[in-house]
Amino acid sequence: MKQIVIRRLKSFSYALQGLAQLLRTQPNARVHLLAALLVCGAGMVVGLSRAEWLWIVVAIVLVWSAEAFNSALEQLADVLHPEQHPGIGRAKDMAAAAVLIAAGGAAVIGMLVFVPHLANLGR
Repeated sequence: MKQIVIRRLKSFSYALQGLAQLLRTQPNARVHLLAALLVCGAGMVVGLSRAEWLWIVVAIVLVWSAEAFNSALEQLADVLHPEQHPGIGRAKDMAAAAVLIAAGGAAVIGMLVFVPHLANLGR
């Protein structure tokens, strides 16, 4: 039982190392972190409901997951084939498109959640 717990803790530490690496090496991940912090701050200011927070959390998690997968794919591709290759370039572009799609969806969710609150601030 002790070995199982130790292995789980190690796997968790590896994931945290990956998150730290993501933030250290990927400027877009830092942009996503800033955006997430600003959105969470704004959510506290306007008093989001539980359901609204659920949507915001889903949007943040979706963007962060897409960014992590994109960065992992880019790192792996660069190690396996350091020279430029059209097929690898297309795969990287598609992975980046996944981040763009997730960020666009998050922006739409953000507007759907925040616009009614912002409209009520003037009243």
